[in-house]
Amino acid sequence: MEFKYDIIVIGAGHAGCEAAAAAANLGSKTCLITMDMNKIGQMSCNPAVGGIAKGQIVREIDALGGYTGLVTDQTAIQFRILNRSKGPAMWSPRAQCDRNKFIWAWRDILENIPNLHIWQDTVQEILVENGEITGVVTLWGVTFRAKCVVLTAGTFLNGLMHVGRTMLPGGRMAEPASYQLTESIAKHGITFGRMKTGTPVRIDGRSVHYEDMEIQDGECDFHKFSFMNTGIRHLKQLPCWTCFTNEESHRILREGLPDSPLFNGQIQSIGPRYCPSIETKIVTFPDKPQHQLFLEPEGETTQELYLNGFSSSLPMSIQIAALKKIPAFRDLVIYRPGYAIEYDFFDPTQLKHTLETKKIKNLFFAGQVNGTTGYEEAAGQGIMAGINAHINCHGGEPFVLARDEAYIGVLIDDLVTKGVDEPYRMFTSRAEYRILLRMDDADMRLTEKAWKLGLAKEDRYRLLTEKREAVNRIIDFARNYSMKPALINPALEQLGTTPLRQGCKLIDLINRPQVTIDNIAEHVNAFKRELDKISDRKEEILEAAEILIKYEGYIGRERIIADKLARLESIKIKGKFDYSSIQSLSTEARQKLMKIDPETIAQASRIPGVSPSDINVLLVLCGR
Repeated sequence: MEFKYDIIVIGAGHAGCEAAAAAANLGSKTCLITMDMNKIGQMSCNPAVGGIAKGQIVREIDALGGYTGLVTDQTAIQFRILNRSKGPAMWSPRAQCDRNKFIWAWRDILENIPNLHIWQDTVQEILVENGEITGVVTLWGVTFRAKCVVLTAGTFLNGLMHVGRTMLPGGRMAEPASYQLTESIAKHGITFGRMKTGTPVRIDGRSVHYEDMEIQDGECDFHKFSFMNTGIRHLKQLPCWTCFTNEESHRILREGLPDSPLFNGQIQSIGPRYCPSIETKIVTFPDKPQHQLFLEPEGETTQELYLNGFSSSLPMSIQIAALKKIPAFRDLVIYRPGYAIEYDFFDPTQLKHTLETKKIKNLFFAGQVNGTTGYEEAAGQGIMAGINAHINCHGGEPFVLARDEAYIGVLIDDLVTKGVDEPYRMFTSRAEYRILLRMDDADMRLTEKAWKLGLAKEDRYRLLTEKREAVNRIIDFARNYSMKPALINPALEQLGTTPLRQGCKLIDLINRPQVTIDNIAEHVNAFKRELDKISDRKEEILEAAEILIKYEGYIGRERIIADKLARLESIKIKGKFDYSSIQSLSTEARQKLMKIDPETIAQASRIPGVSPSDINVLLVLCGR
């Protein structure tokens, strides 16, 4: 049997869902092929979306017309903004989600997108003619012909799971791996390697002594992931809990190390340094007496809990025994142990910035097959691959985001320029233009681009236009409205800030740390009347306006730096520095720069482990 489509998407994880949705919404006849329609958008590891820099990616996906933010808002059981004590460049949204409802929310969306079909099967082979993809063949012997194929197979390519010395093939617990597909791709000259990731034990909440843990509640303000004018907090909001490991649990973990696949030679592939297993933590930090753990609910009604911080592939008896030494888990009952998984990935330097492979025309890779880790990184790649696959089918200029336009642009540029020597995870420190890439203005940066593509629809573009106009009105009013000392000084004293000696513009008062748009408006009737004209999304609009006012100088300065960067690509640095003495560089950057001694700043920026922040340090030392 044979079917014909414009685009085939292989895999219905976070990358595959966004890729298929984007391609179909742009008008391409698309088929999403997945092993199990009941696991669409499955959260293989923690039941959460967002986090530091990851939350910004989700907001960018939403601004482009993607769905991860909408699904997260619909299924969130706890929402928080991380890094509130820092500036808005570092604020990052994060939400716990109901794992099962997340799947069904995604499936409901995908099944109702015109031009999108879903097929339950396993792809075994790609079809290539004259260096160009022409389709795929599945386990059931079905041939799908297509102009473009997007591979988003996650951890399923030759997946192998480890619990102690026990090894089981699979792409996820209780799910089969995908075989032959890697070899089908590699025979066309695309190189691949092996990576490792892992997941923690799942705990029966009825066995937990919550009285021995510290509760961690969520937040219930106006923040959410999507810029669309939707309601928030659809589900019951639940707390998380924190506790710590101890010396006794560490002792048991150390005793189990001879049977750890990570330390007995059983696992040879590269693991995520930024999300280490508990056994890696006790070996790397032998003097640290405890490590923090986060107990996170898996859903609104289930007793299943996820133990963040205790990823492990130790024998299950060791995992259980070590946890029982922690007071909160003294009567521990688990649903399943933690495990490690090895899987195939493809070197992302073999990709263009559109995520199309250089060796096979119209074949795109997105997600963990590119050496990344995380739902958000995968989804960001997925929407970009779906957009560019559609463009390849129907014509148009490649859609690429620059490093000063989006964290998604930073992510993809890092992958295709630097490659990966470990699973790639996004951090704010990877972006040299963090003040330009804030969570609050992703729509301002990207929705107009998506509107021109045809991916952002009329309602989304209208919301952007209304927000932009309202923000500009507030800023213009504040810039032009004069304040008289006699009228405002009592209010300033009440707010704990210095009274005026002479008149000034309202914007100068808002720039003070103690003053916000909200609290000053209570004392300036004309300003309050101006703000009362905003009927929808008022808090979101006030936050956006206030950030632009308070950080105007920083934003402008960073924009100038971004515009100048192209002229700095030719700066020679070989032999100029003793990298070992530059303490403002990260330890990893010093080691890599000493080893390679790059010719130019541009070459240095492509070295894995040398972050954009490290490059900025070198630019400063160069006097630039």
